[in-house]
Amino acid sequence: MPYIKQISLDRATGLVKKELEKAVKRAGRVWNIVGIMSLNGRVMKASIEMYGATMFAESPLSRQQREMLAVVVSVANGCVY
Repeated sequence: MPYIKQISLDRATGLVKKELEKAVKRAGRVWNIVGIMSLNGRVMKASIEMYGATMFAESPLSRQQREMLAVVVSVANGCVY
């Protein structure tokens, strides 16, 4: 359970609500990594767009290579997910 304040989908409004609804549509829930950005809708939207561009846009790297790099960086940073 995160200890960073979050705005739940049922309390969200405006851009935050829109982005949280898109998160649920994408993943079936709001993962903590998205939820902790709920205090700033612009940051949440930009972060999700950057992830999409990094992982899904045209690239000389395959999707699998990009995922592998993300795992290596996460391990190097001590990230548990």
